[in-house]
Amino acid sequence: MGDPAGIGPEVIAKALSRPQLHNLCLPIVIGSYPVMKQTIQALRLNLNVLRVDDHQTAVPRRRTVAVLDPLETPLRKFTRGVAAEETGAASVAFIKKAVELAQLGCVDGIVTAPINKEAINMAGCRYPGHTELLADLTHTRESGMMIVGGPLRIMFVTTHLAIRDLASHLTQAKIEQAIRLAHLGLSSLFGVKRPKIGVAALNPHAGEHGLFGDEESRVILPAARAARKRGISASDPLPADTLFGKAARGQYDGVVALYHDQGLIPLKLVAFGTCVNLTVGLPIIRTSVDHGTAFDIVGKGMADPGSLIEAVTLAAMLAQRRVRKGRPKRVVS
Repeated sequence: MGDPAGIGPEVIAKALSRPQLHNLCLPIVIGSYPVMKQTIQALRLNLNVLRVDDHQTAVPRRRTVAVLDPLETPLRKFTRGVAAEETGAASVAFIKKAVELAQLGCVDGIVTAPINKEAINMAGCRYPGHTELLADLTHTRESGMMIVGGPLRIMFVTTHLAIRDLASHLTQAKIEQAIRLAHLGLSSLFGVKRPKIGVAALNPHAGEHGLFGDEESRVILPAARAARKRGISASDPLPADTLFGKAARGQYDGVVALYHDQGLIPLKLVAFGTCVNLTVGLPIIRTSVDHGTAFDIVGKGMADPGSLIEAVTLAAMLAQRRVRKGRPKRVVS
């Protein structure tokens, strides 16, 4: 469910009111049962809310939303659209339950609605976001954020970082890791046999032989060459203003972007509202929406479920791919 005070409950309700998702999978909402029920009532959706005790009691029913509520005591009354310790703690409890079910093989994957970083930190959960928390819960040594939208699949070297601090955080080791994870995601999750990966430069014209900066020759090119020695088809650093267009036209299967806006601007130009966050490297399937809790529009009925619908669709596709490899199919949560 994500943060109950955010738009997570609304986009879940709207998404599950559409039959297309029920044709793809058997969805279970892991979150607050009272919040889910109140949200559906407020939106006047023709949906029933069924509280289930475990994944096995969730059976396909027409226009029914199954909710597994892991909270020992129901949430007290809270203010929607405001970060709070209690709702932050609840969102962490929902994630932990989902990961537990996925690791046990009870569900085929998890799809996360947005959490609020301030709220989870108020609750004592010292993580900058979902990705780091999920890596810790699954004891994953190496994982990263790939965002998928339209024709683009982009792995990020850094994410939420001030531009003034960027150059000092771009190391050869971090760039090599992002290239490895891009290759892993494209090959193991999307089934691309020999993925071609475009590596973005940092500076205009890829530094113009040092005229506009030396990061390309100093850290990015050595990382790309090291990846190629591992058998990964990674390009030399390419100017970002041309690389993303080439990737959109199919010349590259994926792109390694160096920082948040470098990758997100082209993604949202071609697929605004339908991008999906995919965590690569985890032992479980995890997708997520590409937006935040949007506290400013909570309760107004304005939230767009498009990204969540795409996230569930992608998770179901990845789960089906695993089934074809011989793993038993269960449910997507």
